[in-house]
Amino acid sequence: MLPPNLDGTQPEQPGVAGSQPNELDLRRIIRMLRKRARYRYVSVKVIAAAGGYVILSPCCSRTIDNAGGIIEIARIEYDEHFSLWKLFSKDHVRSEWCMRHSGQRLRQVMEKLNQDPERFFWQ
Repeated sequence: MLPPNLDGTQPEQPGVAGSQPNELDLRRIIRMLRKRARYRYVSVKVIAAAGGYVILSPCCSRTIDNAGGIIEIARIEYDEHFSLWKLFSKDHVRSEWCMRHSGQRLRQVMEKLNQDPERFFWQ
């Protein structure tokens, strides 16, 4: 069973293999996050969201949340129409998601997230 959405509602269970979110890709994302370059010792959480996944992390630098609370750092979606994984960062000032990268494989977007040389995600 998928974890609840941010608003506490249950995500729709996928009707077709490969639809998003699904338990297999959720586990793959969690496993790939272990290879991140920044904040490697911070416990992150990946939750199912409409059409994809949201990654939450404590704000260790306190640049976004002075209290060091949990913030949304990334969103990953699969665009079935174009067969692309899309990676978004959160613009916390405007409370908007900004697309940063896309790729045909989940591993491609996860590598961008894990390396993050521009510090779009791990702030």
